[in-house]
Amino acid sequence: MDEHEPYCETPADSGTAAAPATDAAPGEPFAECVLCREPTEYPASVKGAPLCPVCEWREAERTACSG
Repeated sequence: MDEHEPYCETPADSGTAAAPATDAAPGEPFAECVLCREPTEYPASVKGAPLCPVCEWREAERTACSG
């Protein structure tokens, strides 16, 4: 196994991830995190449930394989 290869597969769309922040228009406000209400890296117009970097990290920890 290559050290850069992921240990386990992750689903492409978990339903909680938002669109990438690259879609933000200049000057557009940022969306609030649905868990803690902190600003996210995503524009306010994003569909889905945007998470701030901290909540996104914690969600990834919870959903990661334990193997």
